[in-house]
Amino acid sequence: MVQMTRRQLLRATALGGATFALASCSPSPVEHFDVEGPPKRGGTLRVGLVGGSSTDTVDAHIPTSSSDATRLINMYDSLVRRDENYDLEYRLATAVEPSPDATEWTVTLREGVQFSDGRPVRPEDVIFSYDRIRDPDDPKSGAASINHIDYMEATGPRELRIVLSEADATLVDSLAEYQMGIVPEGYDPKNPVGSGPFKLEYFSPGQSTTLVRNDNYWGKAPLLDSVEIIDFQEEDAMLNALLSSQVDAIGNLNHSLARVIEADPRLSTLVSETGMWLPLTMRVDVAPFDDVRVRRAMRLVADRTQLVDQVYSGEGQLGNDMFSLYDPAYPKDFPQREQNIEEAKRLLAEAGYPDGLDVTLNAAEIQTGALRSAQVFAEQASAAGIHVHINQVDSSTFFADGNYLEYPFALTFYYTRNFLQQVNQCATAASPFNETHWSDDAFTAKANKARTIVDDGTRREMIRELQRQLYDDGGYIIWGFANQIDAYQNYVVGLKTHPGGIPLGQALFERVWIAEA
Repeated sequence: MVQMTRRQLLRATALGGATFALASCSPSPVEHFDVEGPPKRGGTLRVGLVGGSSTDTVDAHIPTSSSDATRLINMYDSLVRRDENYDLEYRLATAVEPSPDATEWTVTLREGVQFSDGRPVRPEDVIFSYDRIRDPDDPKSGAASINHIDYMEATGPRELRIVLSEADATLVDSLAEYQMGIVPEGYDPKNPVGSGPFKLEYFSPGQSTTLVRNDNYWGKAPLLDSVEIIDFQEEDAMLNALLSSQVDAIGNLNHSLARVIEADPRLSTLVSETGMWLPLTMRVDVAPFDDVRVRRAMRLVADRTQLVDQVYSGEGQLGNDMFSLYDPAYPKDFPQREQNIEEAKRLLAEAGYPDGLDVTLNAAEIQTGALRSAQVFAEQASAAGIHVHINQVDSSTFFADGNYLEYPFALTFYYTRNFLQQVNQCATAASPFNETHWSDDAFTAKANKARTIVDDGTRREMIRELQRQLYDDGGYIIWGFANQIDAYQNYVVGLKTHPGGIPLGQALFERVWIAEA
């Protein structure tokens, strides 16, 4: 196989030269597969992803990368999750119901559910899982969402009660996050046990993972024998692996390369509209970004349409410096922020930078399009006298302790969440991923108050006020929401679009199968 550089592939695509790219990889003759016939049991799905690193994990409660998320979704199950319509879907639970004032929640577990080692899933396991997540000495990714649990108790063989220190009408949204998987009491991440459709057979961080069918899975038995997740450091290598049939599917395909896939009759794309966002992050507690005028200027130099066009090849939606696009309370009527170079210059001069500004943007290809977004933004910012120096590192270095969350100016990414759940992740002093160091006591108090409001209309109005504060003063430059573009061999059947943003239809591989020629 001839290896191509990214420049060659981009040039081939830009010139309408998908034939060049495909010819270089010498595709096999097109075969016809029985994708309409009855699902076939057996086989291995080989999945290629970019962004894995030595910090990758199989711990149910501390995911960071796309490959982490893909593993966790298939190894573990939560009480509820979001389906392909972004509606709540019961999983290990058959009911999660609040009291009238939302200070207590009653959970009813599904009958007959087992972990992969054959142990039953009990209320005690749910209690253990949530206590592990909110451990004050070692809080996990979802801790901020459930720190207001006062206590939990089993009230029957399949029932438990969750008592909150303050009302939370949105608790079930938090429990639906993929990092809220239920694990057995005494769980050891070195020997992980879950209740998902697959279980772990092999794991090498940043290299590869092998998952095999969990024969104790409570749902419809997976058709695949196994899933192999292969980590690539470069998109080009991942794409070439698909073109040469070394993998069956790839996630987070660079949007500019989609035409290469579409021109190959052996391959198909899966395009999902999502709320995934890839922002630039400004720390609001260090110069120059501790001055709100600088933050506003940085936002005004962004040409969002151009960013969506050049980073996502137009396959995305414009951002307006607010997250949670799929939340019913998202204020779509706020004025769309547009590029305004002259106003950006005026704000910089007012903030004490009449001759412009020099900043370092720390970047890695942590998600498809990340480096390209940094490059495009740097070009745009130069028009206002802002000189953006890109410090490009690998993903392991970017996420290393002492680096990530400390950069004054950097990148990050998030998948689709509703507003209050996203606030828990990144917009309070207690948030695990507060890249912007946003810490506003009044903001946090209002967010906490919003969770207590049972009336949807009143709660949405409070969220609107919180979004306004982020829109005006926040530390994120949220320029767009990406369409998720994945690709797969035509013999892979069962992948569906999903708004969640995790690769390959939220990595729900329990419904995937391999067709025969």
